[in-house]
Amino acid sequence: MAYRNNPLRSLLRRLHRSSGRNNAGVITVRHRGGAHKRRYRAVDFSYHPGCYKGRLERVEYDPNRSARIALVQYGSGSRRYIISPQDAMVGMEVASGNDAPVRPGCSLPLSKVPVGTSVHNLEMRPGAGAQIARAAGAYATVISANGANVTVRLRSGEVRSMDGRCYATVGAVGNAGHSRTMQGKAGRMRWRGVRPTVRGVAMNPVDHPHGGGEGKTTAGRHPVSPWGQHTKGLKTRRSKGGRRVILHRREYE
Repeated sequence: MAYRNNPLRSLLRRLHRSSGRNNAGVITVRHRGGAHKRRYRAVDFSYHPGCYKGRLERVEYDPNRSARIALVQYGSGSRRYIISPQDAMVGMEVASGNDAPVRPGCSLPLSKVPVGTSVHNLEMRPGAGAQIARAAGAYATVISANGANVTVRLRSGEVRSMDGRCYATVGAVGNAGHSRTMQGKAGRMRWRGVRPTVRGVAMNPVDHPHGGGEGKTTAGRHPVSPWGQHTKGLKTRRSKGGRRVILHRREYE
């Protein structure tokens, strides 16, 4: 159960909203704007050198992400937010370091994680901070260790070779049922900052390549964006630098 009172004030930051507009005021991302006012929770994604132990104080709702966040108090007295792992409980002990135990919520280098273990909050480079598997219910699986490198399989099916010095947190991210949430009404999407989407065939020809025609018509061509770019089947991923570390592409490529 998420904590129902106010978040820790010292870990709140002002959150600027652009409503999909750039510095010139031009809309660059459509269907955004009008969200409920919110503040950013400063989540600690970095792994600090040394061994740290702490106790989980509470699990909180975060309006800026799908996962829940947990407030951890460390032995030094400092408090930080972390991504809440699955089955997190108040009073649970968490640790970070080379000698940390292999249990949910504890962070340690990938070279220390046993094969077959699920992890989240993976670093892509040593010291870069957590970047992979941070959303609700996300996890990666350690499938092999080869010298200084460790091979992990992501939820997408991609198999990636990673430096064994990269840190990760044991277990999966909590709130796995987020993807099954029903919004219920259009107004709830507006609270989240999502504006209505108008179909191209319902527009005029001046507004969209699919627009125009007498009465209700089809697009008359392959689906494209308002600027004429193909929207189905066109590969947009550019990952020349990742060919050395990606051993197997994700399944839907």
